Amino acid sequence: MTSVVICFLISTSFAAEIPQDERRSGTAFMTRETQAMQEDDRANPGMLAVLDGEALWKDAPPGAKACAGCHGEAATSMKGVAARYPTFDEARGRPIDLEQRINLCRTEHQHAPAFTWETRELNAITAYVANQSRGMPITAGTDERSRPFVEAGRALFNKRQGQLDLSCAQCHDDNWGKRLAGSVIPQAHPTGYPEYRLEWQSTGSLQRRLRSCVFGVRAEPLGYGAPEQVDLELYLMWRARGMPLETPAVRP
Repeated sequence: MTSVVICFLISTSFAAEIPQDERRSGTAFMTRETQAMQEDDRANPGMLAVLDGEALWKDAPPGAKACAGCHGEAATSMKGVAARYPTFDEARGRPIDLEQRINLCRTEHQHAPAFTWETRELNAITAYVANQSRGMPITAGTDERSRPFVEAGRALFNKRQGQLDLSCAQCHDDNWGKRLAGSVIPQAHPTGYPEYRLEWQSTGSLQRRLRSCVFGVRAEPLGYGAPEQVDLELYLMWRARGMPLETPAVRP
């Protein structure tokens, strides 16, 4: 029996969601050294992605305007934007996340190829846009049109899956604050994506982290950009509503 199974046998039923006054950012569960790394922009390695994103923001694809050509200074035009994503898109009749919005701008307005998921370019410009909202409260999922998709994400969060027959909730609702393989289990509030993870030695998206968790329970990960993946993102951001955005966060 693995240590993962031992940990999760502690709870065999779904717990209630974490009360708002008990919610904690993943930062609260880190060591002082990692907290200090995140808080100091000169030491935070995720800021390298933000700087790369700033360059991309000002760089125009061939024959098109740069992002700055339409949106101007990101510090003004993008302030508060990331706190609303994933958000409902009327043209598609469902929510899209920030990476998808950026790629739609690329293909529909700049007539340029979409960035591939998890590339340096997409992570960088997403981190740059999200950084403009750092410190602002998360408001994703509060639009009534998003409610069915929040509920779909909630169902996926509570669904047992994989060879280990475990759900996200069993870990992040039932056993947060406990240890698994030496690491403290956080509450799954995605307040800092794209974030720099020391285990990755790079900046990555929330979807990358979700796929990693699913792989950990020996289940088949959803594809990048899959509707179910976005629904789960939306639910997690809705759970974190009111908490301040931290992008780029640093995590172990």
